[in-house]
Amino acid sequence: MSTDSPRILLADDNEQLLHVLRSSLEQEGYAVAVASDGDEALGRAATWLPDVVLLDAVMPNLDGWAACQRLREVCGASIIFLSALRADSDVVRGLTLGADDYLTKPFSLAVLKARIDIQLRRRGPGAGSVAPIYRDEVLEIDLEHQRVYKRGVVVPLSRKEFRLLTCLVRHRDSVMPHEQLLAEVWGAGYEGEKGYLALYIRYLRQKIEDDPTHPTYIRTFYRRGYAFCSQEGCRGR
Repeated sequence: MSTDSPRILLADDNEQLLHVLRSSLEQEGYAVAVASDGDEALGRAATWLPDVVLLDAVMPNLDGWAACQRLREVCGASIIFLSALRADSDVVRGLTLGADDYLTKPFSLAVLKARIDIQLRRRGPGAGSVAPIYRDEVLEIDLEHQRVYKRGVVVPLSRKEFRLLTCLVRHRDSVMPHEQLLAEVWGAGYEGEKGYLALYIRYLRQKIEDDPTHPTYIRTFYRRGYAFCSQEGCRGR
C-alpha cells in the first residue's frame, strides 16, 4: 500500500467489528490502524497522525465522548462517530463535542466510505497535487497531508494549531496583524481575543522552536502582530 494512502484510525471495543472494518477499509485502499479503547486511540493518534478517526461512543477506560474532545488537542484528524446510540440527543452531543460526522450502527461499507471521502475532500486536494508549503533543513509543513515534520520527526498539532501555522506560513516573512490572524483562523467575533491568539502562538513555539523563549520562526512584532520568518526573510524588520 502506498505511503500516501489516507490514514484511518478505527477505535471500537468490538473486536469482530474492528477486524471486519479494518479488512474492508484496507481493501478500499486506506491505511488503517485500530484501537480498542479511548486511551489507546489517543496514543495512536498522537504518534500516527491519522487523517480520519472512526470513533465508537461507548468504550472502556476512556469513552468516545471524552476521547473526541482530547483528540482535538493531539491531532488535526476529522472525527466520525460510529455508534449504536441513535437518539437525536446523542447525535447532537457528538457533533457539539467536535465530531465532523455521526453515523449510526448498523451501516453499509458504501455509506461509511462515502462519509470518509467527504472528510478527506474537505481536508484538501488529492494526493500528489500540492507541494509542501514550506521546507528547510529543520521544518517541513505539508499542506496536503496536514502534517508538520521537525528534522524528519512528525510534530503532532491540533487542528487549530495547524490552521494558525498554515496561515502564518502562507504569509511568511510578512507581519500578520492580530485581528487578521484571529479572523482567518477563528472566524468572526474573535478579533479582540489577543490573549487567546498569544496562547496558541505559545503552543506552536513549544512544538516547533528549538528554544521557545527565543523563537526564530514565529516572531512577535510589538503592537503589530506575528510573522513566520524563513531563514532570511524577516531580517531587518
